[in-house]
Amino acid sequence: MYLLVAGLVLLVLKVQQIGWVADWSWWWVLSPFAMAVAWWSWADGSGYTKRKAVEKMEQKKRERIEKQREALGGKPKRR
Repeated sequence: MYLLVAGLVLLVLKVQQIGWVADWSWWWVLSPFAMAVAWWSWADGSGYTKRKAVEKMEQKKRERIEKQREALGGKPKRR
């Protein structure tokens, strides 16, 4: 997401001919978009995205269980 935002900022600066970005080649201005595509391809291909989603679901599950234990008056488990 950061690469996409950086690419959009550089693109706007280049199109509007603002500051030092106006002198840059289009290859440099558009490179964050290519890096974002490469990142997303790697993240999806390696399972990074799925792993992060599973970790997030597991954390929500643990929080929900702890909340239910506290509501029932039980002591939360300490690890």
